[in-house]
Amino acid sequence: MNRMRMMGRFVAIFFVMVAVPTVATTPQEPPLTVEVRHYARSLQPGEVVRVTATFSRPVRTVRASAFGSVVPFQPTSDQRMWSALVGIDLDVKIGEHLISIVGTSPNGVTARTEHPLAVISKEFATRRLTVAPEYVTPPDEVIERIQREGARTTKLFNTQTPIAYWSGAFLRPVTGEATSAFGRRSVFNGQARSPHSGADFRASQGTPVKAPNSGIVVLANDLYFSGNCVIIDHGLGLYSFFAHLSRIGVAEGDRVASGDIIGDVGATGRVTGPHLHWTVRLNTARVDPLSLMAVLADGG
Repeated sequence: MNRMRMMGRFVAIFFVMVAVPTVATTPQEPPLTVEVRHYARSLQPGEVVRVTATFSRPVRTVRASAFGSVVPFQPTSDQRMWSALVGIDLDVKIGEHLISIVGTSPNGVTARTEHPLAVISKEFATRRLTVAPEYVTPPDEVIERIQREGARTTKLFNTQTPIAYWSGAFLRPVTGEATSAFGRRSVFNGQARSPHSGADFRASQGTPVKAPNSGIVVLANDLYFSGNCVIIDHGLGLYSFFAHLSRIGVAEGDRVASGDIIGDVGATGRVTGPHLHWTVRLNTARVDPLSLMAVLADGG
């Protein structure tokens, strides 16, 4: 009897021992952090700013905004470093502005930050000219055409293609130097005009014009003020607009690579002599093409 009681006690004790669960502990995942840097010639109206956001571990999405517009970021191969181009429009107010950035990891953890951009003032030159009246006030019969063409280009510039067609540095479209300062104000026959929102390059009639980077041609047509034009969508809200061409060498829908010939220099539209006009729009911001080339000179 005593032996049986002892065996029963032993079995009960053994059962209790194996029923106790073993809890495995795992180290807590460190917080997701982000470091933001920017690169620019200067933080002034008309400048392009390259922004990089480096996260402590890979993230699957980055959402960002600046100056009231969405800023599309694109990742490197390991998805830790993301980069974007931000345009400072000619009408941006002087003072501190913020780039808001939110990165989300594959398991839903987020990192949020606001990076400051302190925009400083810039003085743009003003020229006063007396020109033929048709260069200031177009005839009534073309007003509807001008409005229609303006609406079309505005719609294009407001479209943000969700992928990047461009990569690396932007090329100079012609070998000539820029002869007209971006942002210059003009007064024709006493009437103030819109700021010059592009750069003019010295080039003779018929000089081939090269695509500065890859993209898709979204306009290849004759416009009243700008003459024969080509607009290239480089993706992610970045557009190149070439004006006053003597010949258009591409068609809408064509895909072009960096260095491809898109047309020839001319003097079509409302100009007095041959040259190349290059406008760049970055998420609708009017920015200097020379700034774009400078910021991406090392390949971006």
